[in-house]
Amino acid sequence: MKPYSLDSQKVREATLRLLQDRGVQIREIAELVMFLQKDYFHDLTLEECESNVADVLEKREVQNAVLTGIQLDLLAEKNQLIPELQEMIAHDEGLYGVDEVLALSIVNVYGSIGFTNFGYIDKMKPGVLERLNDKKDEPIHTFLDDIVGAIAAAASSRIAHRKQAKAEKTEELDKK
Repeated sequence: MKPYSLDSQKVREATLRLLQDRGVQIREIAELVMFLQKDYFHDLTLEECESNVADVLEKREVQNAVLTGIQLDLLAEKNQLIPELQEMIAHDEGLYGVDEVLALSIVNVYGSIGFTNFGYIDKMKPGVLERLNDKKDEPIHTFLDDIVGAIAAAASSRIAHRKQAKAEKTEELDKK
């Protein structure tokens, strides 16, 4: 067996490449972030959303979830899973919740507010999520739609935390 060698740059590049290969652009995820945060931060820009998505994608835990989920979707497309699992993933079985559980590992990186964001966006399926959730035969996105929603939810949570901290700091300075 070849010795294990952690190469974070290769993992990062693979994550971004696989998202793109599966038809997901960072801008589309940023649009989901804007959808989640526009009512709370009226000065929020799409560029700021993109920057926060990029920061979320820098996290190794996020990269691991993206790679794992996409790999499972790819194996399902090639009919290479055990039959029972194959059928559940290929049909995005309603009672199969492992796709959401994997996505929640991304949401968890930025705190509990991400859970509510994820639940909302998973239910609404705006933007790119509507396309990814399409249940046509190919491609299979059982994991990817939840992963993309989770990345958006985590970036939204990141924005909320940072803007709150900035507001508190400004308020503190105003008191002085």
